[in-house]
Amino acid sequence: MTQAASEVHGSVAIPEAEHRIEPTSRSRIDEALAILDASKGEWVALDIDERLELLDQIRLGMVDVAPAWVEASVKAKGLTAGTAEEGEEWLAGVSTVLRNVSLLMSSLRDIRDYGVPQLPKPAFARPDGQVVAPVAPANAWDGIIFQGFTAEVWMDPRVTLDTLPDHQAAFYRAKSPKGAIGLVLGAGNVASIGPMDALYKLFVEGQVVILKMNPVNEYLGPFVDQAFSALSERGFFKVVYGGAAEGDYLCNHELVDEIHITGSDKTHDAIVFGVGEEGERRKASKQPANPKRLTCELGNVSPVIVVPGPWTKKDLDFHGVNIATSVCNNSGYNCSATRVVVQHEQWNRREALIASLQKAFREASDRKPYYPGSEDRHKTFIEHHPDADQFGKRGRGHVPWTLIHHLDPHDADEICFNMESWCGQTSEVALSASSVVDYIERAVDFCNDRVWGTLNASIIVHPKSLKDPAVADAVERAVANLRYGSVAVNHWAGIVYGMVSTTWGAFPGHSVDDIRSGQGVVHNTFMFDKPQKSVLRGPFRPFPKPAWFIDHKNAVELGKRMTYFNADPSLARLHGLVWAGLRG
Repeated sequence: MTQAASEVHGSVAIPEAEHRIEPTSRSRIDEALAILDASKGEWVALDIDERLELLDQIRLGMVDVAPAWVEASVKAKGLTAGTAEEGEEWLAGVSTVLRNVSLLMSSLRDIRDYGVPQLPKPAFARPDGQVVAPVAPANAWDGIIFQGFTAEVWMDPRVTLDTLPDHQAAFYRAKSPKGAIGLVLGAGNVASIGPMDALYKLFVEGQVVILKMNPVNEYLGPFVDQAFSALSERGFFKVVYGGAAEGDYLCNHELVDEIHITGSDKTHDAIVFGVGEEGERRKASKQPANPKRLTCELGNVSPVIVVPGPWTKKDLDFHGVNIATSVCNNSGYNCSATRVVVQHEQWNRREALIASLQKAFREASDRKPYYPGSEDRHKTFIEHHPDADQFGKRGRGHVPWTLIHHLDPHDADEICFNMESWCGQTSEVALSASSVVDYIERAVDFCNDRVWGTLNASIIVHPKSLKDPAVADAVERAVANLRYGSVAVNHWAGIVYGMVSTTWGAFPGHSVDDIRSGQGVVHNTFMFDKPQKSVLRGPFRPFPKPAWFIDHKNAVELGKRMTYFNADPSLARLHGLVWAGLRG
């Protein structure tokens, strides 16, 4: 491996996209911030019923813009309408925002009636005393739609069962909350990120919000503005446009109190310490140039640990698509996309799983590399691994699905472990171990210590393997010991993002000069203020086929039905939703 690889760690800096909407002038930014500043006192004083009414208007607004929103996303990303590609935009975009709104409304009703959001099941303590709060299924509807799936939020070890309610809905328990302006620097990849980050600052942290759209997907700004018009008309929310220059102006504006970004660790460091030699000096001496509170989600080299077991060909085919989906979804531009598949070197199915992955990528449709710099980033990985498997069209304007396998786990300079590729690329590595239990422990250490980032990880284990008490115990220890903000069992950890009742963010504890995947959380509709991680569990091979799979045959209808169900649940809509899912 070259010296260049050893110097590369973290998420990547992305070139600025060409603007579809003219950047907002500084005078207009000043005007928007002045309106927010004048309204922040009114916002913190609003009672619960007024907040519920505003959320209900957002709900109706999202329904109104949904078709045009998805159409614009499909066009801008170069997706094929009527396929699973369009289905992704329904499911991960408008549908998820509507789920967020619905769950926030449920929590606000609980705060009004009981003081804090009510859990669907009682919290409990693990044997070591760590408190666990069940958060999904969040309601009876969830129990039907997500059969076999559960999710929990594990708390900071200092939280006890008795004190857990004291760590919920802090803004709503404050006697005299102070108004503040929160700046959200929106992400350019997933349509729901910007508006949901804004919802968190507004309805969980109690701040008025200015949302700067990312140049990559700023075409969504007018739809967000329209859907959130009930807030913007009262001066509680504003949308602005622009790139790095406008972002820098906003971050350093005297009226902005706090900042939330979804981006890269490079962006974080530029905001906190500045750029160039002066920025490097400040970072080295831990002297921020911008002292404002900043929460952030900054990417990840996301691993999947595969536990060896008696896998059949159907199992291998299913999880080949399962893992490939986590790479192909949104053309690979997800911080939760699988980047490293970890296997047991002695498992007799290792090569068969690689073959299943190859088959899934071979059958996956080509996608447009709509994110700036994709071809250069892909080229960098190919230069390090010229023998990589590449599937689909190649050449200018194309980034083929790429699988780099049989990596050396001892190579400290391995780019696949050290850098998030931010394109349709993944890798595979195997660890030698004397037993399955030994392998699981080694895999956890490898992910924690060798793979960059702490945002999310997955572990896949056959149910027959869990019949061995030693393996079952090792898997539970793995879930507990993986230092990631989200851990998923048997499924793509990106589903934790879409559950919304779960937290989404890095594992806590990063310092400002070594931020990695970030600090703080979003989503978190039960409003915990000391979460450690979210844990999602699902069936090894669920039926029907998961809605997010890249080979789902009815994803568009399913995505539409899920969107309108999330907006207004009913038995009639549930029947249509279930029927659409069965035809996948």
